[in-house]
Amino acid sequence: MTSLVADPVIANLPYRHTDDVFIDGQWQDATGTGRTLVTNPATEEVWGSVPQASIADLDQAVAAARRAFVGAGSSNGWRDLAPTVRAGFLLRLADEVEKRAEAISHTNTWENGSPVAESSRAASNAASIFRYFAALAGLLETADIRPFPDGSGETVVRQDPIGVCALIAPWNFPINLVVAKLAPALMAGCTVVIKPASPTPLSVRLIIDAVQAAGIPAGVVNLVTGPGSFGDALVRHPGIDKVAFTGSTPVGRTIAGACGQLLRPVTLELGGKSSALVLPDVDLDALAQVLIRTCMRNTGQTCYISTRILAPAERYDELVDMVTATIAAAKQGDPMQPDTVFGPSATRVQEQTVREYIRSGLAEGACATTGGDVASGFDQGFFVKPTVFADVTPGMRIAREEIFGPVLSILRYSSLDEGVDLANNTSFGLGGTIFSGDPDRAFALAGRLDTGSVGLGFFASNHAAPFAGRHDSGLGAEFGPEGLKAYLSPQSVHRRIR
Repeated sequence: MTSLVADPVIANLPYRHTDDVFIDGQWQDATGTGRTLVTNPATEEVWGSVPQASIADLDQAVAAARRAFVGAGSSNGWRDLAPTVRAGFLLRLADEVEKRAEAISHTNTWENGSPVAESSRAASNAASIFRYFAALAGLLETADIRPFPDGSGETVVRQDPIGVCALIAPWNFPINLVVAKLAPALMAGCTVVIKPASPTPLSVRLIIDAVQAAGIPAGVVNLVTGPGSFGDALVRHPGIDKVAFTGSTPVGRTIAGACGQLLRPVTLELGGKSSALVLPDVDLDALAQVLIRTCMRNTGQTCYISTRILAPAERYDELVDMVTATIAAAKQGDPMQPDTVFGPSATRVQEQTVREYIRSGLAEGACATTGGDVASGFDQGFFVKPTVFADVTPGMRIAREEIFGPVLSILRYSSLDEGVDLANNTSFGLGGTIFSGDPDRAFALAGRLDTGSVGLGFFASNHAAPFAGRHDSGLGAEFGPEGLKAYLSPQSVHRRIR
């Protein structure tokens, strides 16, 4: 595995062990006494650490965000800048993020084990998100005038920024899932306090570096680090006007409950148990080309991937053979090597969780056609052999619960109606795919799937389209104009027509 000495990008990072948080435009020492260690999941090497901020630090961060939002004295706040001016900042921020692409990629991989083939796209993707939302400035500047039905007056509908937003990110995509919140919040005129996930607190510092280099005013973006309990304090802080969270459904429920009590707007992007509905006319060679990206992306640590493959009975055996061969042939190993497909689980806890699910699948009668409850083959690191299960039935835990690891379940259906019922037989509703040789048939079928997004022959997100979960997969939407509106509060101004 790549060592610290062998990776000069990581070895030369100036902030591997830090004592500071970013508040009001500057790094300052945190006043909390605890520390969070950062571990490379491929080597188990502790290579970094960050402070656990105190409630006093949190109070300072929220107060700084409030001052930056409303302005002081004769100075305008961030909310008062013209949308085109804010868009200009976002475009400069996008450029600065791209300048840090290599450092972002390496830091991301050293934090959570994402293969560098995955993390190397993080900066360019983040930059494209900033540029997309900058392009929506016109939506905020276009007058929205609605006549009274009787013609006696009209209403001017304004869209005001909500205020100070708490952005809480997960560990699986620590850059892009922050930026998916940060970009629309800034474009809308909001200011933010960011809390990264505990295992991945360092890569986001490169985004803060870019924020500084782009000249974004002090206090508009703040960064604090801490454990889950600190995140709860951020969610409940009286100075927060909105919360945006990506993570597990159980934690999302807790956040939703807190925001419900406080009548505080919240966007939740939560878990998934998506299905790939394979039709009898599928081209298996074409499916094999996109299988890992669609069903096991990022070592299975992706919320929307289709970890349940629903196969027609008449082609079940050949589909199992293809999936097994494709997964077994993909390289697992050092995530810093460009040809590695599967890295380690992000944490020891996650590795043990995945292994427990594999054992439950075997105990309930599923057949591991590759992988299974076996040794990883590595002397160190949180590795789990990518596993494919055949003979899976809908009641098994591996067919119902989100595993968040390199585990696929293949279920059999006898009729298309049964296949659709299986796809919808879940408490989640985040993603899904349909594989068919007939694109029109697949498109017509998509409307029968009860999920927020459906891919036809592949799955990918589109910054211009909403990404929204149904049921246990969340509340609200990210991306698209819908994602921008999540950070706006409408005001109707009624006036008589003279």
